[in-house]
Amino acid sequence: MADTYSQVLLGSGLTVLSHPLMYVKVLVQVGHEPYPPTLGRNIFGRQVNQLPGLFAYAKHIVKVDGKAGLFSGLLPRLCAGTVGTIVHSKVLQQFQECEQGEDTINGQKEMASSLDQVIKETSREMAARSAATLITHPFHVITLRCMVQFIGRETKYSGVFDSIVTVYREEGVLGFFAGLIPRLLGDIISLWLCNMLAYLINTYALDNGASGMSEMKGYSQAVTGFFASMLTYPFVLVSNLMAVNNSGLAGGLPPYAPVYSSWVDCWRQLSREGNLSRGNSLFFRKAPAGKKYIFEQKRFY
Repeated sequence: MADTYSQVLLGSGLTVLSHPLMYVKVLVQVGHEPYPPTLGRNIFGRQVNQLPGLFAYAKHIVKVDGKAGLFSGLLPRLCAGTVGTIVHSKVLQQFQECEQGEDTINGQKEMASSLDQVIKETSREMAARSAATLITHPFHVITLRCMVQFIGRETKYSGVFDSIVTVYREEGVLGFFAGLIPRLLGDIISLWLCNMLAYLINTYALDNGASGMSEMKGYSQAVTGFFASMLTYPFVLVSNLMAVNNSGLAGGLPPYAPVYSSWVDCWRQLSREGNLSRGNSLFFRKAPAGKKYIFEQKRFY
């Protein structure tokens, strides 16, 4: 229990520190831009049309709402993190207790193969993450809507309890789970990709007898995690867009986005527009020709 509380405290601290970054990312994902592109240079020195990066965007939010504005939606996000950590820990604890009970009844089992162990641990982690995501998704939806209010200057979502009442009154129970399916799929695919790629690298690409092996395996886990998150980013984008789509907020309605019939429809339209990676990078943001952005001046680019 003490470990769980420590994880909650650590997670809450990281959430507070990272919240402005998430805030900017969500607004970019929705397609909102405070300023039109400006002529700048990329990392190779070539002239390109650039959209405002993380710091320029954050500075704009501070200009409009003050420094406190950077933390819009923080409270429901903290609730989601706290509840999610507790649920995740409890589910894993239940798995461990069940396995210990089986070992007591059946006696000590033979050591499973390395691949079997990876599959077993990944399956347990998948169940724990999925349970935490399912239970905390309503807080996630409220967090996103609190952030997207910045675009239309709405005040529909002002507190956790009031926001819960608003969602239930306008959309019913299903409103709390808008965007859940792509979020779950992205988490599951990312987890399996990360763990299986790390297993293949550690088993077949690294020399088990070499010095510093544990450190190299740690690096491989980090690299595969980054690679998996890049591949599954479209699921994150689609989930966030569906969480605010047709919710009565300007950021979830035309001209920012059409009213999507489903998350698959959202994916297809973003794919046709070449926008499935929108918001993936917050630095050196080139504005490619053909992509649609909407600025606060209500102009199209």
